Amino acid sequence: MRRSPIELVSGELRVRGTGLYLDARRKRPCAFVSHAHADHLGRHQRTIATRATAALARHRLGDRKTGEVLPAAYREPFGLGELTLELFAAGHVLGSAQIRITLPGGVTVGYTGDLCTEPTRTAEPVDVMPCDVLLMESTFGLPRYVFPPKEEVLAAVKRFVDDALADGATPVLLGYSLGKAQEVLKHFGELGYPCRAHATIHAVNEVYEAQGVPLPNVRLLGPEGPDPGEIVLVPPQLARSAAIARIRPRRTAVLTGWAVDGAPWFRGVDASFPLSDHADFPSLVRYARATGASRIFTLHGHAGPFAKELRREGIRADPLEESAQLELW
Repeated sequence: MRRSPIELVSGELRVRGTGLYLDARRKRPCAFVSHAHADHLGRHQRTIATRATAALARHRLGDRKTGEVLPAAYREPFGLGELTLELFAAGHVLGSAQIRITLPGGVTVGYTGDLCTEPTRTAEPVDVMPCDVLLMESTFGLPRYVFPPKEEVLAAVKRFVDDALADGATPVLLGYSLGKAQEVLKHFGELGYPCRAHATIHAVNEVYEAQGVPLPNVRLLGPEGPDPGEIVLVPPQLARSAAIARIRPRRTAVLTGWAVDGAPWFRGVDASFPLSDHADFPSLVRYARATGASRIFTLHGHAGPFAKELRREGIRADPLEESAQLELW
């Protein structure tokens, strides 16, 4: 019985027998960072990431705290000791990447990080990563998580915005400051709607634009508040802030995949829309098949139930567990 090529060490992923970590939060000598969301980001001595992720990481952590960055392009293999590494677009946020690791014996191990297979306006489209063994995220790994087509969701958000504006209210949209906010701003900005972005979102916008992603018709939300007829984008955690409370009248909507469950932890919003930068359940299953992997390990979110669902589909899958001695084949 051969062991899994990826192990969990104190809750973090490491390529077995090497010093290469994957999306580690604690400082490590060398780590691959799939994207710049805080739950995948650490201050490492050496970081492997795309140039866009490196730029976003510098913004979020500060130049002095990011250590040495080894920038890598998609689909350009490179060596790291006895390993060969190659990045593939993950479709999640700007610069997000999957990584394929070719071990000395020739076995290829893929790690998706957060994955989105639906096309987006502000991130590179997902690229299927062929591999022998696949570690995949399971955030929405239950059959009930089926998202409507993105254009249908955005059309519903537009109706919400138009209704609010027609009634003289300011539409306030709640979306994560990295990824979700930029996609929504680009969508409405290109339609000609004037938008205001909270300072945390505005700072990320500047990194996006420096990386070649224009965001038209967007201004910083200042203390004076929005002008009549403007859309406001705010991070969800600031929905109850004093700055937002001063915007009256307003209508508030949260944009999240968890809207499938009614987004129960977002109290006091007028609407919720299932706009996600993660793959839904059917997309995860299709992606697992498309890679051709004969062995799959699931992690994050609904890892156990998702592995069970994959087995029902005839795919050999198990959740990756720290104490388990999992087979490679």
